Order: sequence, then structure tokens, then C-alpha cells
Amino acid sequence: MDVTTDAGAPWLIVGLGNPGPEYAGNRHNVGFMVADLLAERIGGRFKRAGRAQAQVVEGRIGPPGPGNRRVVLAKPMSYMNLSGGPVNALRDFYKVPLARVVAVHDELDIDYGTLRLKLGGGDNGHNGLKSMTKAMGAEYHRARFGIGRPPGRMPVADFVLKDFSSAERKELDYFVDRAADAVECLVIEGLERAQSTYNS
Repeated sequence: MDVTTDAGAPWLIVGLGNPGPEYAGNRHNVGFMVADLLAERIGGRFKRAGRAQAQVVEGRIGPPGPGNRRVVLAKPMSYMNLSGGPVNALRDFYKVPLARVVAVHDELDIDYGTLRLKLGGGDNGHNGLKSMTKAMGAEYHRARFGIGRPPGRMPVADFVLKDFSSAERKELDYFVDRAADAVECLVIEGLERAQSTYNS
């Protein structure tokens, strides 16, 4: 199936993060930040999704007419390491092919603010991806938002659960905006076009 042109199923765009105000500004929650911006762009508000442990917004992205795409934006409310269950439940409910799922997540092995889009692959130790892959297989899209490595000997778990630094926050809005643009491009124009435009 050509996922860029098939008009049937929606795309499921999943921002990965942890629920609760204490986690809101964490590096690990950048997926939530991108999902929130995408929801704002389509004029939607996240609300609880039936039995699935997630919040969702349904809408369309892209220009009016045949060029736009139906999307379901989702934020699992299960904590990062259990994201797979809620995502798979939403995928079943909305009848979304695996190749139309996009996970937006933080990535340690990429410099801060750098973006990489890809289809499939390993989880690179990311607990959200690990849970999603275990629940439904690995052949979904990833929008990887670079957060860089922890300084000195800081444990990875401490680093990802800390807020962005004041220096990083100066550019955070710009990078989140760019990541949202990249996800829209992926859904509307396909992976290759999005990679050539946004992979840096």
C-alpha cells in the first residue's frame, strides 16, 4: 500500500512522554510538546480516548482539498515505558496500518535540536519505543528529536527526566516548531521528501 496516497485510514501521530505536570518540561517529554503544537495548529484539544489510556485529538493537516490527511494525534497517559499498550489500542480502534504510525520522541545519540526521520529500526534503549515495538512490531515511522548526551557522568535516566537547560530553552520553541513541520511534511508528502528537507 502506498501510505502517502491511500485515502482510507488516518495517520496516528504519537507524542511520547510522561503524564503529569512534574514531567511537562522534561527532555523526555519533547514528544508531548510537538504533539501539543500540532493539536494547536489543527485547532483541536486533547481529550481522553474512550478505554485507551491516552489523550487524542482528531483532525486534518495540510491544505484544504484532496492534499490534506486525516490524523489522530495521541499522547499515551501510561508513562513512557508502557506506551505500547495504549498506542496499539488506538491503532486497533482507528484501524491504522503500522506504516501510518509516527512516534515523536527524544533521542540521546543526536545533538540537541537535530532532527532525524526514519521508518523502522531499533529502539536504541528508548523505553517508549521498546514498549511500542514489543506491542506491534518495529515498522513504524520515527521523528527523532535530538537532546544530546548527558554531561559528565550524569546517569541517562536523570538527564532525560530533567527540564531543558535555560540555554536550550532559548531555542526550544524553534526546534519544536521545526519538528512539527517535519511531521506534517512526512504525512503529506512522504518520508523521502521529509528526510531530504528536515534531516540534518
